[in-house]
Amino acid sequence: MIIENFLAGLQLILRLDIVLMMSVGLVAGMFVGALPGFTTIMAMAVLLPLSFFMDPLVGIPFLIGVYKGGIYGGSIPAILVAMPGTGASVATTFDGPALTKKKQGRKALEMALFSSFFGDTASDVITILLIGPIAIVAMMIGAPELAAVIFLSLLVITVTGRGVFAKGLVMLLLGLLLSLVGQDPLGSMSRFTFDFFAISAGIPLLPMLIGVFALPEIFLAIEEKAKNVIAEKAGIKDNSRLTLADIRRCFRTICRSTMIGTGVGMMPGAGQVVSAFVGYAAAKNASSHPETFGKGELEGIAAAETANNATNGPTLVPLLTLGIPGDNITAILLGAFIAQGLRPGPQLFEEQGALVYAIMLAMLLANVLFLILGFLLIPLFAKVVTIRRSLLLPLTLVFAFAGSYVFRSNPMDLYILVAFGVLGYVCRKLHFDVTPLVMGFILGPILEYSFGQSMTMAQGDPFGYLFTERPIAAAFVVATPFITYALWRKSRRMLARYPAGAQAGGGH
Repeated sequence: MIIENFLAGLQLILRLDIVLMMSVGLVAGMFVGALPGFTTIMAMAVLLPLSFFMDPLVGIPFLIGVYKGGIYGGSIPAILVAMPGTGASVATTFDGPALTKKKQGRKALEMALFSSFFGDTASDVITILLIGPIAIVAMMIGAPELAAVIFLSLLVITVTGRGVFAKGLVMLLLGLLLSLVGQDPLGSMSRFTFDFFAISAGIPLLPMLIGVFALPEIFLAIEEKAKNVIAEKAGIKDNSRLTLADIRRCFRTICRSTMIGTGVGMMPGAGQVVSAFVGYAAAKNASSHPETFGKGELEGIAAAETANNATNGPTLVPLLTLGIPGDNITAILLGAFIAQGLRPGPQLFEEQGALVYAIMLAMLLANVLFLILGFLLIPLFAKVVTIRRSLLLPLTLVFAFAGSYVFRSNPMDLYILVAFGVLGYVCRKLHFDVTPLVMGFILGPILEYSFGQSMTMAQGDPFGYLFTERPIAAAFVVATPFITYALWRKSRRMLARYPAGAQAGGGH
């Protein structure tokens, strides 16, 4: 079955329109990533509605292209002007600007490109090999197991987020509360609608996503008066190029960071920032010359950029197999799937396994295009750093409003967009991480439905049913507080050691 789906997916992906739209997505992602202050998550939220007008096999790879291009693009201003374009590139600023001062900026950019390509490709191959067996296991779990896994995932996302755990818990509860608006999934009873017809079926996901992720970035940029980040040092002013000897010297670090990024990517809530810092710290600890890190060490660029890009593919594993988005990026991809009439999870894999494998293979194809386009366009994107944000903000705002309206053509969606935009802005100002809110909102209905089914099956004896007939679900329930506490302690230590990562805006 897996082999058949893989071969069918290979046939589906061999289309020119897919290649063209992925290329457009990659260039758009690299462009946005190269702009300090414009994040990958904002680009995906704003460009999400464009995918509605495409075939799922074109629209979703287009967004994946934006994703991959944006994560790499953030390394360009990080290396040239010490301003990470994305939170995932914060660790790149440790050595990138120093290399630019040594007139090795072009070499640093090419190392970031090669290591990103290698880490992304290797992790995608591992993801393709693992996703089939994981999906088979996912198909065998029932409502109690699903409820236990989702509950654990929500807590993991909350404790590994940025900032104070209590604030994350408040945001999670708010997200779960908002997910209750509309109809009860079990009894179809209306609740918390206050007689507003526009939300009688629930708060629409897409205006919520665009509002929470895109509008706060625009508001913050306006607040800062859209300062120009241009600098005399911006751009490539040297002829240094990456050599085979450089790659050979950094290859062990690249392989190590690939495994780190792949492992972190499969953990819900961790993301690229954690990968980059862990990869960088591991490279420094394993180096025979750790004193050179932070002073212009090419190996530092390789470690951080490999790790953060190796996270990209594995984040799709919990999304495609269980329907659980692991981070903000995959939450937006979930929105794209839902808008296309597809619901990620065991049923999608069972009913449209060829489509799932086609999307995974599209990721590999995107990596090849990414390497070619990145190599050709490095000089151009080095100039993008100097573009004034004030010129792009009005266009971004228009895309946000048009995208929210076009899906349902409902004016009420614009009010919802603004409401969540204001909420997201206030949360950013008060240092509340919106990730738990978004995940609670998306996973709340699934958690409620699976929990309700479990209680029905328990027939009044939930604990007896759980521990005698559902040992796997019971194991998850028992392990949840221990896993949550362990990850909380590890997360606090990481944030204490690398406080810059906590302020990086979510890593995207």
